This record gives sequence, structure tokens and C-alpha cells, in this order.
Amino acid sequence: RVRPNAFLQTNTAMAERLYGIAGEFAALTGGETVYDLYCGIGTIGLSIASHALTVWGVEVSEESVACALENADLNGISNAAFFAGETADALAELRDRAGDPDVIVVDPPRAGLSNKAVRRLGRLEAPRIVYVSCNPTTLAGNVKELAASWGYTLERVRPVDMFPHTPHVESVSLLVKR
Repeated sequence: RVRPNAFLQTNTAMAERLYGIAGEFAALTGGETVYDLYCGIGTIGLSIASHALTVWGVEVSEESVACALENADLNGISNAAFFAGETADALAELRDRAGDPDVIVVDPPRAGLSNKAVRRLGRLEAPRIVYVSCNPTTLAGNVKELAASWGYTLERVRPVDMFPHTPHVESVSLLVKR
């Protein structure tokens, strides 16, 4: 379910592929705690929830969080929780509630992760970060900072052509803690 002001990928066929790649890169075995940051209506987190112990989503839009909660309920998914809040500010409270993350999925807006979000993400020291990006420039800057300051290595990147015949490209990247 999606509401008028909530974000949803419009190319649903390619969105399904993108979510599949995110799940592949997360490499879940069933025992992991996953943080789904900038989760929107919960599509990525809910698509991988059956392979995780728990999924914890954070999104700034209360309307999107309401959709995520409805979508979890509609799909019978009971191991996912969603909260409204500014991601960078919510991470400490999320860690207190959920424990340490094994995998973090981020799908930030075109502006990428703020410096504050990168710092707080780095401090979590998750073994894997799956970074979904719609902007190669901000992705490059965020990956550079996560590598230089927080010990992550970029292992894989896979482009997804969500908008054929345009210069825009989505990508899914896997960062692994050294």
C-alpha cells in the first residue's frame, strides 16, 4: 500500500530487480538484525524480512512509516518494526532498542548521506552495509568517507537502469567492514 505523498519506485519491474540485488548483497541467513534506513514505505526491508531475525526501519516521513506498518500487516510480516525520525538522530535510540546491526541497508535521497549520518553509521560498525543510491556522485563521496574514516571496503556495485533512455541510474553497493 502506498499513500499519495509517500515515495514508491515507479518502474516496478526494475524495482523488483533492485530489491533482489539488495537482498543478495545482504546475504542473510535468518539470524541477523537489519537496520533499514531511509526505508520509505518499507519495500526493501519487507522484501528481506523473511530471511532476517528482525528488520528495523527508520524514515523521516510519518506517512511513509504508516504505509510501511500497513504493508507489514497486510503481508503477515511480524519481525519488522518501523519508526518515524531523522535517520542520523534516531540511530542511538534504535541501537538501544534493537541491539547492534548485522546488516544496514541505506536508501538515502539524491543528496546522499549527510556527514552526520555517515559518522553515526560508521560508529555502528555493522559488518555489512547495502547502499542503494540514485546518485553516483553522492554515493562516491559517502563510500570514500566510509572507507577512509570507518574501515569499510567497497566489495561490489551493480547498476540498475530504472529510467531507460535517461542519464539517471540507480545502483546497489556492498560495503564490508575490514
